[in-house]
Amino acid sequence: MKRGRLIVIGGAAIALLAVLLWQSTPLSAVLGFGDESARYLGYVEGETSLIAPPVAGRLVERPVERGGHVKKGDRLFVIDPAIAEAEVARTEATLAESKARYRNLLTGKRQEEQDVTRAQRHESEAALAEAEIEYKRQSDLLARGINARQAYDQAESMVRQLHARVASLAAQEKVNDLAARPDEIAAAKATVDQDRANLEQARKKLADQMPVAPEDALVENTFFNVGEWVPAGTPVVSLLPAFRVKLRFYVPQEDVARLRMGQPVSFTCDSCPPDLKARIIYVSPRAEYTPPVIYSQSARAKLVFLIEARPDPGQTPLSPGLPVTVASVPR
Repeated sequence: MKRGRLIVIGGAAIALLAVLLWQSTPLSAVLGFGDESARYLGYVEGETSLIAPPVAGRLVERPVERGGHVKKGDRLFVIDPAIAEAEVARTEATLAESKARYRNLLTGKRQEEQDVTRAQRHESEAALAEAEIEYKRQSDLLARGINARQAYDQAESMVRQLHARVASLAAQEKVNDLAARPDEIAAAKATVDQDRANLEQARKKLADQMPVAPEDALVENTFFNVGEWVPAGTPVVSLLPAFRVKLRFYVPQEDVARLRMGQPVSFTCDSCPPDLKARIIYVSPRAEYTPPVIYSQSARAKLVFLIEARPDPGQTPLSPGLPVTVASVPR
C-alpha cells in the first residue's frame, strides 16, 4: 500500500517538474530550434558541375581520377578527335584558298604578264610605223596613176587595223594595273568571312571533345574509363568547386522571419575548427512539414523552412553530407 502511494507521489512530482520546464523553456529550444541562442540542425551539400562531350565517341584519355583536384585549365578527358581534327585541317585549307583568291583580286596582273602585253604593244607600234610608210607610198603612186586603187585600199586598211591594235594593247596595260570589280572583291571577301567562321566552328567542336576544368575543383566522380564509348551529352566527370559548397538547414516558422538574405551565421561540425562562418544565400518561401532528414521524433510535426548558407571563403573545406549545427548570430 505504501509502495503504491510512493509511486503515485513520484509520478505527480515528475509531471509537475515537466510542466515547470515546459513553462520556463520555449518549445523551439527543446526541439533544437529557438530564439537568439537557437541552434539548427543541417548538413553540407555540394553543387557539382557535370562535364559532358557534345558528340558521341570513344574515350581515349582521362588524366583525372576520382577524389583528385584539378586546376583551372587542366585537361579533363579527350573523346577520339580524329574526325574533328580532319575537319579543322579541311577548313584551314579552304580558308587559305579563299584568302589567296581575295588577295589576287585586290592586285593587278603579275609583272611578267604586264611585260608580255607591253611587248605586244611595241610590236604593233613597229608594224604600224611600217604600214604608215607603205600607206604613204601607195597614196603617191595612186595620185600619179601608177598603181591600182586596190593596193591603196589595202594599205589604208592595214594602218587602221594596227592603230586599233595599238590602242587595244595600251588599254590592256592600264587594265592589268587595276584590281577586280568592286562586286567581285565584295563576293570574295564574303567567302573569306564564311570560311573563317567555319574554321572557328570546327575548332570549337574539337575543343569541346577535349574539355578543360572551368575552375579549381575537386573531382567528385568519374563515370567512364578509357576505351569506353561515351554517348553524346553524357557526363564523363563531375567537379565540385569549393565555392559551390553550401549549408542546408531547417528553421521553425516562428524563427524564419528573423533570417534575411546575406545574414551571417556560425556553424560547427565534428572535428572542424571553431568559429566557422557562413552567409545566408536562400530563404525558402514555402514551408515543409518534414525535412528530408528526420533528426528527432518531435521534428516531424514542426512546420519548417529550408535555409541555405554559403561558407565564408578561406575556411576548412567541407565534405558534402557532413552534418552541421548552425547558430544564428545575434543582432
